Amino acid sequence: MKNNIIKKNQIIKIEITDITSQGSGVGHHENMAIFVPLTAIGDIVEVKIVKVLKSYAYGIINKILIPSSGRIEVDCPVFAKCGGCAYRHISYDEELKVKDRTVRDAFERIGKVSTQFEPIVGCDNVDRYRNKAVHAIGSENGKIVCGFYARRSHRITPITDCKLHPEEFAQINEFIVDYSAKHRIEPYDEGTHKGILRNVFIRQGWHSGEIAICFVSRGRNEKELSGLANALTERFENIKSAVMNINPDRTNVILGEENVLLAGCETIKDLMCGNIITLSPHSFYQINTAQAEKLYRIVKDYADLEPDDLVIDMYCGAGTIGLSLAPQAREVIGIEIVPAAIENAKKNAQENDISNVRFICADASHAANTLINEDISPDVIVLDPPRKGCDRRTLDAVVKLASTRVVMVSCNPATAARDIRILQDNGYTAVKTRAVDMFPRTGHVETVVLMSRVEK
Repeated sequence: MKNNIIKKNQIIKIEITDITSQGSGVGHHENMAIFVPLTAIGDIVEVKIVKVLKSYAYGIINKILIPSSGRIEVDCPVFAKCGGCAYRHISYDEELKVKDRTVRDAFERIGKVSTQFEPIVGCDNVDRYRNKAVHAIGSENGKIVCGFYARRSHRITPITDCKLHPEEFAQINEFIVDYSAKHRIEPYDEGTHKGILRNVFIRQGWHSGEIAICFVSRGRNEKELSGLANALTERFENIKSAVMNINPDRTNVILGEENVLLAGCETIKDLMCGNIITLSPHSFYQINTAQAEKLYRIVKDYADLEPDDLVIDMYCGAGTIGLSLAPQAREVIGIEIVPAAIENAKKNAQENDISNVRFICADASHAANTLINEDISPDVIVLDPPRKGCDRRTLDAVVKLASTRVVMVSCNPATAARDIRILQDNGYTAVKTRAVDMFPRTGHVETVVLMSRVEK
């Protein structure tokens, strides 16, 4: 097919028949797929073509001719600019259908995995559910701004109040911007690699209400940032921790390795499934606490533990999943490569008087192979990898450990499908799968999968 059937700047009429996980509608013209942001399934739209590739093209809405029944009025003034939300233009019921289909398509098309799909678990609160926010700091027309990067760019979209975050976060951000401008705390400039303040990382305990502030600084700027930290803790009584994280590198990675306490305590506390959880800036912690508790109940149900079972919790973070399973198991072994997270996990176990857990600070595949050499034979393995999924060495180690059941928790259906296919080719079968919407209005969805070892 020649790519000149459709031309750049051409105006065409299409019906949107599908939607991607990034929120772009999909229509077809002359047997070519056209991706159009901010559209909904069922929209009849007039589209201006902005980019043409070999087998597909990109367009933007020129006019909505007939709106979809699933379309709703957008309630955020920066939705079209900000890269955070994908689905504020469609109803939540429509969003759940899209996410459920995204998971099914990934498993059936990418992984070629046959499994029982259970109904997606929706979220009770589609707004104000996040317990964490990371804002970029920069300047615009000579003024300091705080916000998020626009879609596919490093241009900051100033945002005063994001509907996904607690209202108090907006008040804190406004205070930081005003104080920084008044006291001449220079925002970081990516182009020149100059300035002081790169990011502001805010985390709040969903149940405890405790707030931690982490200022990501280009250098050791205690003098400038200590005043800001003290002013914040005086103004906001829920702020219990203010830390400076030092990141001197030219990088897209937000956090550096070193933290310096500026005010209050080094950590904050929250509750997860009834357990006290201690959190530091480097701790992995599910950003939707209420929904995470639903997710962990599904993990517990899928694990189907007996009192004598041994559980290995890979990519355990601060230990939240493993600690929630410990009362039903003989022993839980948590594995995590981040030292600060392991220290948090150990402290969490101690504070909750959970004695049948131990934690190993190591790469997942290395730790798993160590356990194999110790002749440890788990009954259940829980895998909760990052978005990139498990590396092949880890999956090989899982196969060697030969647990009866594997429960995978994944925030990326595509990598989950890939990894499950590998396990399925090596002695396991996917029994059942359930999508859990941890991130309403965004393009992300969590998935829980139960795999069972096939007896030979």
